[in-house]
Amino acid sequence: MQQTDKQFDQVVGFCEDIFTKKLKDYGTAWRILRPESVTDQIFIKAKRIRSFEITGVQKVDENIRSEYIGIINYAIIGLIQLELGASETSDLSEEIAVELYKKYADLSKKLMLDKNHDYGEAWRSMRISSYTDLILMKIHRTKQIEDLNHKTIISEGVDANYYDMINYSVFALIKLTFNSN
Repeated sequence: MQQTDKQFDQVVGFCEDIFTKKLKDYGTAWRILRPESVTDQIFIKAKRIRSFEITGVQKVDENIRSEYIGIINYAIIGLIQLELGASETSDLSEEIAVELYKKYADLSKKLMLDKNHDYGEAWRSMRISSYTDLILMKIHRTKQIEDLNHKTIISEGVDANYYDMINYSVFALIKLTFNSN
């Protein structure tokens, strides 16, 4: 499990580096996105991964790894948007955006470590395509919750689904990066 802890940090560190570099290029333009739009961005990335997994054909020169990174970064953006709400402007400094990123990455890691303990690292025996399917299922759940104005009877909220999308994407990236079983 110690290996998973370190691999999580490496993968999320790489994602954070990309997030930070994009902040320099674009600022926090994503602040205008409502949570539903963030969910749709994640949906587009997961559908592209699944399409490639099924057909083996990729016409845009962006690999699967970059799509999982995008899912992680958009899910963290989604968590930030759930906390702060959408804005009409890019109203966050880069420093605060990075602080919030780290906060939600840390919360994701804590959840992953707790679940990983309880499930005995079962994710290592799963196929990467299963992570894709699980992410798509979480997206559909999230859309349903959003369509219900975030009012659920018994289910966890949108935030729980974003955390799971992050962690399934981290698992995929660990397997793709470290070729671990």
